[in-house]
Amino acid sequence: MKLSTLITALLCLLFGTVVGAGQYQVVTEEWAPYNYREDNQLTGMATEIVRRIMALTGDDFDVVLQPSMRSARVLETRPKSIMYSLFRTAEREPLYKWVGPIVEESIYPYQLASAPQPVNSLEQLMRAPRITTRHAGLIPETLQALGFNNLEKSATESLQLYRMLLAGRTDIIIGDTAAGVTYYSRQLGIAPGTLRQIPVELYRSSLYIAFSRDSDDEVVARWARALEQMRRSGELKRIRDRYNYAVGQ
Repeated sequence: MKLSTLITALLCLLFGTVVGAGQYQVVTEEWAPYNYREDNQLTGMATEIVRRIMALTGDDFDVVLQPSMRSARVLETRPKSIMYSLFRTAEREPLYKWVGPIVEESIYPYQLASAPQPVNSLEQLMRAPRITTRHAGLIPETLQALGFNNLEKSATESLQLYRMLLAGRTDIIIGDTAAGVTYYSRQLGIAPGTLRQIPVELYRSSLYIAFSRDSDDEVVARWARALEQMRRSGELKRIRDRYNYAVGQ
């Protein structure tokens, strides 16, 4: 091989690596109705919002669906990473740069409406024989911080929570917003009125888009301006309303 050809190949490899390393990547997890896979396509309320933001900013970043803990790990370790939908907490506040909010949501526990002993208070929740939640993430961490010692952290995905509750393998489940509960109920064919929302709000916060700390301030600002443009034009509300309508039927 000629020296000039070898040098050219090495330069292409070098600059190709630099460009690849500098490219932003967007990651998310399976959490309907905000981000989820349907018919082999990534969709959801937040997914639509993020894609619309990129259409407005002219960005064309890869969007990758990852398991929950892996997506969080990517945001923590990969340079120039973006993750949605993420609750903005005091602990997370200094770790990332934030764009949002996308939507404000609450987390409530659920039990079967036919349960012989309806639960109506935090004290009753604390004394429940068994509460099932996902194996990792903000919700089980929040519940532990509140002092729950009756948690069964065995579910690796949301659908497992509902299957376990219906099968009598647990008494109470905690993990999704009201919109998420309705979505998964439809997925499993659970009739309206089968599940009962326990009137104890365990967590309330807003969902955001999080950028790794090394992200360029101008990129973050560009996304914030695009989201604000969507908010002012009413497009953000239209997207949210469409998904709220869809999961409420």
